[in-house]
Amino acid sequence: MLARVSDTLANSGVNSGTSSGASSGATPGAATTATPAVEVLSADKVFANGTRGLAPIQLSIMPGEFISLIGPSGCGKSTLLKLVANLIEPSDGRLQWWRGGFEKVGTPGRRLAFVFQDPTLMPWSRVGANVRLPLDLAGVPRREAMERTAAALAQVDLQPAAQRYPRQLSGGMRMRVSIARALVTEPDLLLMDEPFGALDEFTRNKLDEDLVRLSHERRLTNVFVTHSIYEAVFLSTRIAVMAANPGRIFGEFPVDEPFPRDAAFRASGRFASLCRDLSALLADASIASRPA
Repeated sequence: MLARVSDTLANSGVNSGTSSGASSGATPGAATTATPAVEVLSADKVFANGTRGLAPIQLSIMPGEFISLIGPSGCGKSTLLKLVANLIEPSDGRLQWWRGGFEKVGTPGRRLAFVFQDPTLMPWSRVGANVRLPLDLAGVPRREAMERTAAALAQVDLQPAAQRYPRQLSGGMRMRVSIARALVTEPDLLLMDEPFGALDEFTRNKLDEDLVRLSHERRLTNVFVTHSIYEAVFLSTRIAVMAANPGRIFGEFPVDEPFPRDAAFRASGRFASLCRDLSALLADASIASRPA
């Protein structure tokens, strides 16, 4: 049975939740002695209108971890993800990527890709051209780009659709194209902002299973925003539960289950138990989010 959230850690604004039998901070697929892929070091965010989007956040993400961010609307999940992607800058504090600045991101072993909520495909281009776009922009030789595009499409089971246009694809297939476009850059860190939220449950479950498989095969480090308790438990090695007013990490919830995971895990009693415990933690986070 997972323990409830502990008292707030001094000066960090971060709570911790642990499960019996789980080592503190240890997660499947993450080596405790490895260099963190990302470190958020007391980073906060105050927007131009004075709204405090995030209180100081302290978070380390280890190579091979699958971290999900979950919490009530307005708690800063996407803001935190954008900080990790360096799409916005913190108002105070700092971030490190592989113990360095963002200028080193993009070098071998330090590549980052971002998958948005919307597939953001070019409607006038075929699937293959959409996937190949980042390679074309980077000046990758055509032959190499074509080979990498074919490999990325194969990883998401979209080889037969390479010559189709986005309008000829279902919502789930368009999102697969978006994921393939991220994979073609051969990332080490994959950031995803609620990419499956608009899909039906059947398609969402299938894409979750595909994502787990791909992450395990490619040893990706993942940070994934979701509103779904079931999705977070299925995907994650660790879940950061956030609260609002201001946005902050309220607690951490480890999911110490082996990878790869499949439909059998989703149907298990252990999965149901984890979902119940995460739901209870989220209820506490929602109470803590109420304005004073």
